[in-house]
Amino acid sequence: MSSTSSSKLFQPLKLGDNTLQHRIALAPLTRNRNDNDHAPISLMETYYDDRASVPGTLIISEATATSHDEEGQRNIPGINTEKQVAAWTKIISRVHAKGSVYFQQLFALGRANTPDYVKERSLPYRSSSDIPLEGYNAIPTPMTEEEIHQTIQDFVSSSKNAIRAGADGVEIHAAHGYLLDQFLSASANKRSDKWGGSVENRSRLTLEVVKAVVAAIGAEKVAIRFSPFAGFQGVAKDDIHELYSYVVEELKKLNAKFAYLSLVEAKGDPAHIVLDADQINKGKTLDFILDAWNNLSPVVVAGGYTPESAIWAVDEHYKKWDVLVAFGRHYLANPDLVYRIQHGLPLNKYNRATFYLVMNNVGYNDYPFSQEFLAAKA
Repeated sequence: MSSTSSSKLFQPLKLGDNTLQHRIALAPLTRNRNDNDHAPISLMETYYDDRASVPGTLIISEATATSHDEEGQRNIPGINTEKQVAAWTKIISRVHAKGSVYFQQLFALGRANTPDYVKERSLPYRSSSDIPLEGYNAIPTPMTEEEIHQTIQDFVSSSKNAIRAGADGVEIHAAHGYLLDQFLSASANKRSDKWGGSVENRSRLTLEVVKAVVAAIGAEKVAIRFSPFAGFQGVAKDDIHELYSYVVEELKKLNAKFAYLSLVEAKGDPAHIVLDADQINKGKTLDFILDAWNNLSPVVVAGGYTPESAIWAVDEHYKKWDVLVAFGRHYLANPDLVYRIQHGLPLNKYNRATFYLVMNNVGYNDYPFSQEFLAAKA
């Protein structure tokens, strides 16, 4: 393994219209700190500002709902009202003031919305098909053609709002069992029309969303996220290689220089709360996607990484490709994570019990910077 000082992890990388100074990114993390109108609150400004403290860092926002109909979980963010856009504008300006790069992750939730909350707000509860999510006592309504086309436009509108708020780009969330993934997966998508059945049809919504967003804001500002091996929220797939090979080839046919592709390792499946990385990842590799992508643009990989395994990933396993490593829980607990990894400093331990405390600073902005980082900044 390379030493930290010589590792590609700390070499610059061009990403879209931006140049990163290293290859560590903040992964998108839902933390329920938004207000009851689904708008960011002031403590979130501090959170993102702190994690952008090392200049040239890629900051990816928490998943943000593309429309009011998709604001179906309590205290997740939207970017649909002027209040929401204004709040994100403050956050993004602080990230930029630190010299870092900001992408807004956008998602539609579909059947992953909370049924009781959706009913309380008189929102539609829908999905690709009428297949219920395990553990929920509600059956989603299959989306109509009109609703599908509206979903595409919602991704466009929210993307434009993110750019208006100052974002350097958007990440389209087609992973982890949310709406686009519900269409991709044959276990959730039982449609018999052009939006279901074959690999081509199940991929159609994701590809149409990407095409529409690219047309609206430019490919260099567009990224897309997939989790091929994840079974979270009932989207386990039996045709992983066929499905994602097709999607990648169709994306390449657009002749577009995307900002980046984001991929979740098998060990990053949220269905696995306690990670046995060796066992979960056994025989499951993202290599076939990176081979097909062929350095069209950088690839962000995420899922249970440590500082040591991140260095190994960029210098050995993925050395043929332009790869960044995104950290979630460790970045939450270490606002100066980039500095700590670069200088071999020990990490703060994260507290899982505080991950989703609504509108609360505990377990959010109370993790300390290292004394070394503070001294260096002073």
